[in-house]
Amino acid sequence: MALVKATFTLDDVTIGKLAETAKRLSKPKSQVLREAIADYHAKSDRLSEAERARMLRAVREMMAEPPTRTQAEVDRELRELRASRRTGWRRRSD
Repeated sequence: MALVKATFTLDDVTIGKLAETAKRLSKPKSQVLREAIADYHAKSDRLSEAERARMLRAVREMMAEPPTRTQAEVDRELRELRASRRTGWRRRSD
């Protein structure tokens, strides 16, 4: 892995936490920082608890609503969609 030297400005509390963690793990501060960034990156695409709760609430509200169409209407639309996908798209020639 090629390393690139970079400069960041961090507050004293963050620097203290970095130094403390590096000492406790017996690792260089740069390695602790790389691992922390990799961990943050891996978690960054996950939903927060608040986002998860909001989405679940929306689904529950939607499920509580009465259906707007009968099952037969839904089945008919699905059959039509599947049939249209089998025939493919046709482009108009200009």
